Amino acid sequence: MLSSFPTLLPFLLFAFVASITPGPTNILVLSNSARFGLAAAVPIILGACASAAMLVLLVGTGAGSSLTQWPLLQTLMQWAGVAWLSYLAWQIYRAPAIAIATATAQAEQRLGLLGAASLQWINPKTWMMALAVVSVFAGVGEDRFVHVLYLSLAFFLVSLPCLGVWALLGAGSSRWLRSPRAMQRFNRGMGLLLLGSAWLSALA
Repeated sequence: MLSSFPTLLPFLLFAFVASITPGPTNILVLSNSARFGLAAAVPIILGACASAAMLVLLVGTGAGSSLTQWPLLQTLMQWAGVAWLSYLAWQIYRAPAIAIATATAQAEQRLGLLGAASLQWINPKTWMMALAVVSVFAGVGEDRFVHVLYLSLAFFLVSLPCLGVWALLGAGSSRWLRSPRAMQRFNRGMGLLLLGSAWLSALA
């Protein structure tokens, strides 16, 4: 397959770097895993990875071309994403200072699968990433759609363990969150990190 799809290996490296480096989704996975346990991060991981892979597939069929044609739509999506991430950051920052054992019971504060998936859909940078992926790695010719399918599946499979690493980091950090004061510091730190990543991403 590599002989007919020479850009697959470079794409796998790209997908790994794009998925493992810190960003809003990674921080949300880390935060939810630390506060609510490893199982709480699984829906976020599945939602974010499946949604990003679906965007690659849709863009490969031409569905994302409107973003390059309508800059206003891209801007609106960008600031809608920033607003939502800022709200999530505020919710994390002001979360009650309770110990980790009690926090695991507060399911209403979890992001969930649909919330994580929708973050990708309103993030224009995810759409532009998908456009770049298809443009650079899918190639041209009669095998292009098959290549797009491979790229979509590969991105899903690579991003799953990458976000899983962040979930494990969060779960491992929970041992230091046994006191309300430690939990409060963690919540505030995660809230500020999420807020900073959202605005830095928008202003970059």
